[in-house]
Amino acid sequence: MKYRDNINQVATLQPDYLGFIFYEKSVRFFDGNIPEIPKTIKKMGVFVNASLEFVLEKIAKYNLHAIQLHGNESPEFCDDLKRRYKECQFERVISSAVERRERNNKEIEIIKVFSVKDEFNFDILKPYESVCDYYLFDTKGKLPGGNGYTFNWKVLKKYPSTKPYFLSGGIGLEEVESVLSFLRRQESRYCYAIDVNSKFESKPGLKDINRLKEFKKNGHSEWNEES
Repeated sequence: MKYRDNINQVATLQPDYLGFIFYEKSVRFFDGNIPEIPKTIKKMGVFVNASLEFVLEKIAKYNLHAIQLHGNESPEFCDDLKRRYKECQFERVISSAVERRERNNKEIEIIKVFSVKDEFNFDILKPYESVCDYYLFDTKGKLPGGNGYTFNWKVLKKYPSTKPYFLSGGIGLEEVESVLSFLRRQESRYCYAIDVNSKFESKPGLKDINRLKEFKKNGHSEWNEES
């Protein structure tokens, strides 16, 4: 997401997450103010090889609930991020005891992204098993994300983990039937969420609300049944 009015529009559809890209080389780079959105929607920050301090700064500034790591971030980086985030929560001075308990119990979700095309070495996941909450499988392309086409989902037949994952990469209205077909197969067992982006844009960062409504109408009820 990038534009204030568009953020408010999309929020009315009650997605589970709204993503904000904090990668300056991206045409979707976000540097504005996030309007107040329903508390049921999690704000996700998207980063590419950012420093730990930069990620923590954005978490604090925008009250992010989830972090999507699209670069070459190591397992140690993910672990450090979790630890430093918890330390920052305890260090903040909060007047209300209730607020203090809520803040100290708050967790940040870490989603580590991996790029896939026609094959993938799943051994790469092993060091991340204990340091991130979800994986996200995206299409391998020229950009860290938003390339606009799907990868070969059959690769996920060999998925060795029980960690839930996001399915991403070029998913649009034309892929609704393919997504529903995928969700009926064994390899979708741990598919936690569908990540959509570029195929629902009228320009980078500006989502077409009508296309999103159609996607939700055509697939969301069946998605819930399959999941």
